[in-house]
Amino acid sequence: MYYIYNVLQKDSDTVEKVEILKKDYEKLVFERDEFKRQLEELKRMIFGSKSERYAPVDESQLSLFEQLKKEEEKIEKQLITYQREVSNKKKKKPVRTQIPSHLRRVEEIIEPDNIAEGSVKIGEEITELLEATPSTIFVRKIIRPKYALPRQEGIVIAELPSLPIPKGNAGASMLSFITVSKFVDHLPLYRLRQIFKRQDVDISPSTISGWSGQTASLLSPLYDSFKKDFLADTDYLQADESPIKVQDRDKKKALHQGYMWAYRNPVKRMVLFEYNKGRGKVVPEKFFENFNGTLQTDGYKVYQSFTTKGKITLLGCMAHARRYFEKALDNDPVRSQHVLLLIQRLYKMERKVKERNSSIDVIKRYRLIYAAPILKELKEYLMEQQYIVLPKSSIGIAIAYTLRIFNNLSQYI
Repeated sequence: MYYIYNVLQKDSDTVEKVEILKKDYEKLVFERDEFKRQLEELKRMIFGSKSERYAPVDESQLSLFEQLKKEEEKIEKQLITYQREVSNKKKKKPVRTQIPSHLRRVEEIIEPDNIAEGSVKIGEEITELLEATPSTIFVRKIIRPKYALPRQEGIVIAELPSLPIPKGNAGASMLSFITVSKFVDHLPLYRLRQIFKRQDVDISPSTISGWSGQTASLLSPLYDSFKKDFLADTDYLQADESPIKVQDRDKKKALHQGYMWAYRNPVKRMVLFEYNKGRGKVVPEKFFENFNGTLQTDGYKVYQSFTTKGKITLLGCMAHARRYFEKALDNDPVRSQHVLLLIQRLYKMERKVKERNSSIDVIKRYRLIYAAPILKELKEYLMEQQYIVLPKSSIGIAIAYTLRIFNNLSQYI
């Protein structure tokens, strides 16, 4: 390509055509590299390890095993016999797990057959077995007698107890069972219908779905109370959002792209989920409207621009930054490994102070002494490399992302 360009550079028309071909060539090369990156990422998602833990590779260890393998190939096969001492230690009998004492006991007495007359009971052997009764559906039948008052003064009848769903035929225990099975045990409603059918109870999909939705509405006050407690008296929260496919009435026979926003209060050890159809800054602005303190997030740009009544300090998430370099290992192992090793040193220091149950003041001092120089080295390296790598490559994306939120990432010290 460049040879043709030099030979024909005197012809302006030809030069212009060559320039166009050159740009097309560079575009195709870029697209090829981008497709290769996407393919590698897809292969990692399907076949690769899901763990993001980075274990550095020691090249000397690899060469050692390769050398051993070569030597083993040269050795001829031989029949080797040896004597092995047999241990006289007896194997311990397995110990049964003790059955909890709070469980209800159903006694079953089995008398021996043909007991001779005059036999005297001298004791008994007790064997305890765990048994289970499958969930049983039963009907709660409420009978309210009617009474006619004397002298034709009217009729009296007891009031019907408060029902979860007015005019519905599902009691509180049934609705609780469906809710726990669906959201705690992760049983879809259609599987619950199959469980009920084994007891000859056929509940239509629309009915069981309606029960589930109305139960969620009944729990709204509890959710509001939890959310109030979640945000009260706290100055440190974490937030992240994930796409989720949802079926709703707006898009029949199609899936709607929604987002599940997850919020965590590390001090109170509380987690709160909130679903929204969108991912715009309106969502965090409403949730953190009166929050004052530190908010830890990923590098999503919405967090950089949303406004609230309170004063919020943004804190970055090192795990999100590390993830980009872990993905870039195939694209640029040298640079990726260098960054991952620096981040690994930060995590190692945090692990040590955690194991020692260090006080807040000691942790802060350790971070200033040991973490600050590592962060400084990391930033200088990334700034130096950002002009060398291709911006759209995996390593280029990782470096750009980390530098963009680096002030937030280093804020924790």
